Amino acid sequence: MRPILMKGHERPLTFLKYNRDGDLLFSCAKDHNPTVWFADNGERLGTYRGHNGAVWCCDVSRDSMRLITGSADQTAKLWNVQTGQQLFTFNFDSPARSVDFSVGDNLAVITTDPFMELPSAIHVKRIARDPSDQTGESVLVIKGPQGRINRAIWGPLNKTIISAGEDAVIRIWDSETGKLLRESDKESGHKKTITSLAKSPDGSHFLTGSLDKSAKLWDARSLTLVKTYVTERPVNAVTMSPLLDHVVIGGGQDASAVTTTDHRAGKFEAKFFDKILQEEIGGVKGHFGPINALAFNPDGKSFSSGGEDGYVRLHHFDPDYFNIKI
Repeated sequence: MRPILMKGHERPLTFLKYNRDGDLLFSCAKDHNPTVWFADNGERLGTYRGHNGAVWCCDVSRDSMRLITGSADQTAKLWNVQTGQQLFTFNFDSPARSVDFSVGDNLAVITTDPFMELPSAIHVKRIARDPSDQTGESVLVIKGPQGRINRAIWGPLNKTIISAGEDAVIRIWDSETGKLLRESDKESGHKKTITSLAKSPDGSHFLTGSLDKSAKLWDARSLTLVKTYVTERPVNAVTMSPLLDHVVIGGGQDASAVTTTDHRAGKFEAKFFDKILQEEIGGVKGHFGPINALAFNPDGKSFSSGGEDGYVRLHHFDPDYFNIKI
C-alpha cells in the first residue's frame, strides 16, 4: 500500500473531506487556501482563494456543487466547487471553527470560537438554492458552553445538533428551538478536550477523539456510550470505514515529547481498530508530525491523512486489507 504524497499546503493540515461520490478530496490548512484534489491519483485540481486566515473546516454539498469553509479570519464562505468562485461570505465576530451541511444541504451549522467577552456559539444558517438569494442571517443561534466548540454536526434527520469541544462534554441540542436535550455522562465521557467528531455513514452513531488518548463511539440519538478505543497518544482526528467495522485514529504526542525526535522519523501513524472488539489491528506510519485530519473515501477502499507536516497522504488499500481477521 504505497501512499500518494500530496504536497500543496505550506502549513499544517486542519481538515479533510471527500465528496459523496468519492472522486474529490477537499483539504483545509493553516495556509488560507482550501484545496481540491482528485481522490484517485492525488492530482491537484485547484484552490479556493479568498480567506486571509487559517481555514479550520470545510464541507461539500451532496451534489458536489457547493463548498463551505470556516476560517480564523472570522468568516465562513460558500464557494462554487467547479469554478472556485466565492458565492457568499458569512461574517462573524470571532473565528469560525466548524462547518457542516445538513441532509438536503438547505441548512448549515457553523460554530464560532470564544473571543474577548464573547462565548462560543452555534449558528444555523439557511443555504439558498440560488446563491443570489443567499442572506447572512441566522435561523438559530445557540450560546455555547465555556471554552471552544471544536466540532458541531447535524444529528439524525437534522432534528438535532451534536457539539463537542474543550470542556470534554458532548451536547445534543434541538435544532429548531436551541434547547439542550442531552449531555454526555461525566463518568463515561472524555476527560480532556474533544478534538474531533465523525459521523457513521448512516448517521446512527458517531465517533469522538480526545486529548485524553482515547476515542469513543456514541449512539447519536440517546448519547449512550457504545465503545472506547484506547491509544497511547493524544487523539487529533478520527474516522470510520463505511465498508468494514474499522475505526481509524490519528494523533500527536505529548507536549513534553515535542522536543525529542525519534531516529525513526515518520513515526506518526494512523491506527486502525476493530470497531466491535475495540482491538488495535494495525497502523499506517509516514507523517513527520502529528496527524491532524483523517477521512475515509465513501467507497471504503482508500483513506487519507493530513499532518502537521503539511502533507496529505492518500492510501489505497491492498486487497488483503479486506480480509483482515482477528
